Amino acid sequence: MIRFGTGGWRAVIGSDFIETNICRVAAGICDLIEEEDKAGKPVMVGYDHRFLSETAARWLAEVFAARGIRTWFMNRSAPTPLVMHTVMKEGLYFGVEITASHNPATYNGIKLIVEEGRDAPLETTQRLEELIEAIPAGEISRMPFEQACEEGLVEYRKNPFNDFIDDILSVLNVEAIRAHGARVLFDPMYGSGTYPLLVILCTTRCTVDMIHNHRDAHFGGNLPAPSQKGLDELRTRVLAGGYELGIAFDGDGDRLGILDRNGRYLSANEILVMLYWYLHEVKGWKGPVVRNLSTTHMLDVMARDFGETCYEVPVGFKYISAGIDEVDAVLGGESSGGLTVRGHIHGKDSIYAASLFVEMISVVEKTPSEIMDMLNARYGRFEMVEDNIRFTEAQKQTVDRIIFEERQIPQFAAKVARVSYEDGCKVYFDDESFVSCRFSGTEPLLRIFAEAKDEQIARAYIDAFRQLLALEE
Repeated sequence: MIRFGTGGWRAVIGSDFIETNICRVAAGICDLIEEEDKAGKPVMVGYDHRFLSETAARWLAEVFAARGIRTWFMNRSAPTPLVMHTVMKEGLYFGVEITASHNPATYNGIKLIVEEGRDAPLETTQRLEELIEAIPAGEISRMPFEQACEEGLVEYRKNPFNDFIDDILSVLNVEAIRAHGARVLFDPMYGSGTYPLLVILCTTRCTVDMIHNHRDAHFGGNLPAPSQKGLDELRTRVLAGGYELGIAFDGDGDRLGILDRNGRYLSANEILVMLYWYLHEVKGWKGPVVRNLSTTHMLDVMARDFGETCYEVPVGFKYISAGIDEVDAVLGGESSGGLTVRGHIHGKDSIYAASLFVEMISVVEKTPSEIMDMLNARYGRFEMVEDNIRFTEAQKQTVDRIIFEERQIPQFAAKVARVSYEDGCKVYFDDESFVSCRFSGTEPLLRIFAEAKDEQIARAYIDAFRQLLALEE
């Protein structure tokens, strides 16, 4: 069964991500378009560097063409933020990106984007799943790709990167970046986010060197996620080459990782708090902040100090972007590495976030470590620990029973302030620390996050959950 999680439909190539299922998804999207009477505008289709991505994009276009639905097709791989921006800028109804984001190379997937360049909301993906299930068995009509091009049902977009790049440059302090002259080592992790950030950094006169910037559908044998353990080579080269920053993206350019000149890894939580401080206190962008339930509570403490509010939403960037609009927040983000800023696209964008980060260090003339140390001195330390646990079906049933049916929680040393079951199970403590337990919406994993003033305390929160659920290390 085809199911869309928090990041779209993702499946193992050759098992579920196969031609038949890809065309079923395409036919379901056609049914959705016709049901909503939105066939009058083309669908923007992009794809990343994964195995089968461009081919799958062509298969989608062939199904669309057979139904008389036009496709705007990329003439090169494109990051997800670009497709979202094009849908927003051109006033389209739908866009599609072929990607599995940061999942292992054995995965691929399809991400549906709706009006205003937003992640498809839950009600839309649920309806799409129903339409896919209702498609009769048998061959789905397709028009050969070359014929669709000849008949004008597929149109190549020459360079939609221009508007995307220009819109980012228009809000950056270009003069400050030029005057500072940062020296950056950029690792797109063999992904599709290379071109736009390279253009922005070169336009602002940064010195840029690159690694892992060619296509490799196996991602060098590593996970295409800019996490601390995945950036060892970038760290070695940053230190050896004397670079001011190391910047890394995930496979489709919507998650960001940063290394300082001393090789210090700046987590997604730290990037969020630094950018909120910079936008609110230095650039003067007043307003609240939005985070998901697995993201640092340091944002809550900072917001209160600024006279603002930090709003918590469920996991899934669609909730963050909706929250930004609802409360006019300065920015919103998640601990997995995605964020966006007020006035930009309604989805994660590591290109814009990285550009803002370079602007920040150029304006304040401090290293990221110096900025983060300043914020830690002011607001205290917030240490987050995360476990991602693979499970059997029997273990999943045990978790469902204990946590979500019986609603048991471990016995903690700290005083529990409240427990929420809005998205998984999250336990809040009186001192701003927390622990959350939920099933991933993109991979077959149980994710347990904990944050406390001390890493050992956070670790103890996770261990307590593992013991309750009989999930050994």
